[in-house]
Amino acid sequence: MLDLGRWGLGAAALGNLYTAVDDATARATVDACWDAGIRYVDTAPHYGLGLSEQRVGAALRERPRGEFVLETKVGRLLRPVPAQGRDNEGGFDVPAAFERVWDFSAAGVRRSVEESLARLGLDRIDVALVHDPDDHVEEARAGAFPELLRMREEGLIAAVGVGMNQTELPTRFVEEFDLDVVLVAGRYHLLDASALTELLPTAVRRGTAVVLGGVFASGILAHDDPPAEATYAYAPAPAELLERARRIAVVAREHGTTLPAVAVQAASAHPGVASLVLGMRSPAEVARNAALFDTPVPPEAWEALQREHLLPAGMPVPTEAGA
Repeated sequence: MLDLGRWGLGAAALGNLYTAVDDATARATVDACWDAGIRYVDTAPHYGLGLSEQRVGAALRERPRGEFVLETKVGRLLRPVPAQGRDNEGGFDVPAAFERVWDFSAAGVRRSVEESLARLGLDRIDVALVHDPDDHVEEARAGAFPELLRMREEGLIAAVGVGMNQTELPTRFVEEFDLDVVLVAGRYHLLDASALTELLPTAVRRGTAVVLGGVFASGILAHDDPPAEATYAYAPAPAELLERARRIAVVAREHGTTLPAVAVQAASAHPGVASLVLGMRSPAEVARNAALFDTPVPPEAWEALQREHLLPAGMPVPTEAGA
């Protein structure tokens, strides 16, 4: 099984997600991740219409190839078009010089991997994920998954998986295919632990590593004291969830720790969770996130959160997980 480390770089922000990052800052971010011991990087053609892959590849090409795990995705091919404005479709602050074309066919998967390798400038991809096949289930089942598994057998990639923002379909795919990795975003954190119900038990039983994205719930859990304008699931946070996040933050402060530290350590505690991917766009964010894993969260804090029913039912905490 691949060693992903306890956390990795989610490189959507390096594709200018929402706001632009200059090339120098993007490079410095990847370098800071390396200095912090991160050896797992997740990217995708979707992220900045290829910009994230280009920047990640440029930063990693000088590193020993056997010392990092590079993950990208298939399902969206990039077709050149006359640039017209910015990429409003994907939310990336880049010129709209390509259009995304959904393609989960076997031929599309081969082409996607080849084009990703060209953008990355690397000799191989370690992990290839089928990306967001929500509306293309049958095509992915017939084309993308079998083709990636063939490519794994051929030694062209080391691991195969799926990356989605839901739990039902990934659970079905883990049951049906011999997947190495499932990346689920926004479905296992302090405010939504729905992955506990079926996905995590199924993945544990099948020996599939689970990687978590979105452990800050798209923003609300990233603050020591969540502000009124905090976001949840990429929209303004509902009042009841804002109140719950603030109550968790109060308990954290009362025990000398922080809400973000509680968020990452709770997410990491489940025995089926192999790694987290955290989105970062600057060296300062890398340093901040690295510190969260080492920020003490005393047992009394977890006990208080459980006593006040502020954790999702059934969510293990580090003391229970032996952390």
